[in-house]
Amino acid sequence: MRALAAMDRWERGSFLVSAAPGAGKTRPALELARRGLASGAAGSVLVACPTGPLTRQWARAASQLGVELAVDVPSPRPPNGFDGVAVTYARIAKAPARWGRAASARTLVIADEAHHLGEELAWGEAFARAVGRCERWLLLSGTPFRSDATPIPGVRYDPAGVAEPDVSYSYADAVLDGICRPVCFVAYDGTLSWRSGDDVIESSFETVLTGREASRRYRTAISTELPDGLPRILREADAKLRMLRRDGHPDAGGLVIAADSSHARRIAALLREATGRSALVVLHNEPRAAEKLAAFTNARDPWIVAVNMVSEGVDIPRLRVGVYATAAKTPLVFRQIVGRFVRTIQHRPAEPSWLYIPADPVLRDHAAAVQQELRHALRRPEDEFASDFDRPDVTESERGETLAFKPLSADVTPQMTLFGAPAPPATQRIAAGAHEPAPEPDPEPRPHHGPAFERRARLRDERHRLVAELTRRDGSTHREINAWVNRKLGIRSVEHATLDDLERSVELLVSKLTRRR
Repeated sequence: MRALAAMDRWERGSFLVSAAPGAGKTRPALELARRGLASGAAGSVLVACPTGPLTRQWARAASQLGVELAVDVPSPRPPNGFDGVAVTYARIAKAPARWGRAASARTLVIADEAHHLGEELAWGEAFARAVGRCERWLLLSGTPFRSDATPIPGVRYDPAGVAEPDVSYSYADAVLDGICRPVCFVAYDGTLSWRSGDDVIESSFETVLTGREASRRYRTAISTELPDGLPRILREADAKLRMLRRDGHPDAGGLVIAADSSHARRIAALLREATGRSALVVLHNEPRAAEKLAAFTNARDPWIVAVNMVSEGVDIPRLRVGVYATAAKTPLVFRQIVGRFVRTIQHRPAEPSWLYIPADPVLRDHAAAVQQELRHALRRPEDEFASDFDRPDVTESERGETLAFKPLSADVTPQMTLFGAPAPPATQRIAAGAHEPAPEPDPEPRPHHGPAFERRARLRDERHRLVAELTRRDGSTHREINAWVNRKLGIRSVEHATLDDLERSVELLVSKLTRRR
């Protein structure tokens, strides 16, 4: 792999890999970690991510390569039996000085979705302080551009403020290699009308409007209250999804990106009216949001409606149809949403996905930039592609307002796809059924019983349950029983127990419970 070959020549400092969502940034990073641990070049691994679910995804993927990562730990020093840790940027930011004191120069740092370190100033400063002693930082991002002046720690910039990756693998590259799906953008437009103060304004997206009225036009287009507006587009999108399911992808899924929680629930109600089936609603502030996303990934349900839950790390390869109904229109959000529809499925060709968007000029510009990359790639496959997503005129979001506004009517229809049929993907790698290169086999393959962090959690839960049973039976305290177990095993505390120690503690407790008093 090109990224691994380049990283083989990297000895110290930071190294930025910019790769499209779904292109497989995780694999070369973990392969580098595995090789470094095996050769002694790395003493341990620290993976930092923006969210908790991402840390667990990394730990599961690492375990498949024989690298065991502990999650949600208070220190960069891995517990006994682990090769490294996977934690959130927020956890590091709580105590950067303590992390900095415990970090080692030989710790390999992997910063996933590193652009978050630029968006969150506190995270960026804390991260730089916490891993400053570590000699190598591997930075990963599918969108390493920035729309403000906040630098990302470890990233080099050209004089125009554009990030300079060490390895770049664009969405166009991934589509041409058959690793990512092409996305067809279907813009919808028509006659939209709304009340603006005492005036009624009628317009399509073809008309140039002032900033305030352009914002109101967009909000009218994504309103759930107008039957011939967004509800009609939802029906069209569902018809497309049904067609894809009939034509050989029976579990194909659809995703609607909503503006807020109440908007999401109204959209779900419209989908139920259109389809006769309930749509799953996932809100970022729900305690079980990550579990619901995971369940949808492996289900056959047709539709999911989400708010702020479809950025990095959400991997649902069966998504084939989307409806863009969020008020956010920044280039970063747009690319992240497009990235939800590009992932491929093993043993299936890289069939196109379809994303329905309002024909708003800002969104059309974003879509055009993506398609421009593909057109350039077809002409000059070896070129690297610069994005103009940071232009000031395409970095806007719709803002709330207090002035009188009411959407009145909409009569919109999907137009032709913005840029014609998608470019045909390459097929040479589809036959292998993989969207990432196959791993090099371990010299001595060993049986895999799940990630160590999950086994550790199960054993600790089992130990806790058995201790509770003993307290009820014998009248001892939890502290007394835990101290007895630790003395028997010769360990200081359960925090310092290895997997073998935990298994022996469970056996010891079971033996004591089954022994007559």
